[in-house]
Amino acid sequence: MQPLNLDTAIILLESQKHHDVLQSNFLDSYRNLTIKTMVMLEWLSTHCLNTSYAMKIDSDTFLNVHNLVNMLLKAPHHDYMTGLVARGATVLRDPNSKWFMSPNAFPESSYPPYALGLGYVFSLDLPKRLLEASRYVKAVYIEDVYVGLCMRHVGVPLTDPPHNGLFMITINKPNVCYLASVITTLLQDSEQILDVWKVFKTQSRRDC
Repeated sequence: MQPLNLDTAIILLESQKHHDVLQSNFLDSYRNLTIKTMVMLEWLSTHCLNTSYAMKIDSDTFLNVHNLVNMLLKAPHHDYMTGLVARGATVLRDPNSKWFMSPNAFPESSYPPYALGLGYVFSLDLPKRLLEASRYVKAVYIEDVYVGLCMRHVGVPLTDPPHNGLFMITINKPNVCYLASVITTLLQDSEQILDVWKVFKTQSRRDC
């Protein structure tokens, strides 16, 4: 029996204590993010039947739950997906790019609208339909693009957020007023989240 490394031991302890870790039989790597997302959708479609919304969010992304809830209080309960929506994004054909896509994998020159994977929200009528669509839509390794392809297949348009600036890419040193105005913002790494939360929780927002 192989000894567990520290990271694996910590994950197992969390799973035993909180029962909040979902595992599946595939290599957890960047190029398998599409598989990971489909596993998430499958779990949601079978375990969250009385839930209105779910959110996919990256581990290095700050989430302002208060602003998220305020947005969802006014959001549709069906046919709804929102986030930082990319429209008319060009398919990158440079083999040196992290997001290289060969014409054999995807022959179109631009992608359909999709919500960037740093964080997107969707109504819980969608997972089952997206899983069904995945039976007919050729898989690509860029997971947020693939979800957009499945959304196109089921004929559901993506919804832009109520206003710009709710779902952001990143800034170097987010201040408390910025953090109070967004729903998500991508950070440099997961370690920065601890620093950002200290700022968000301790600094006054009175002058924002």
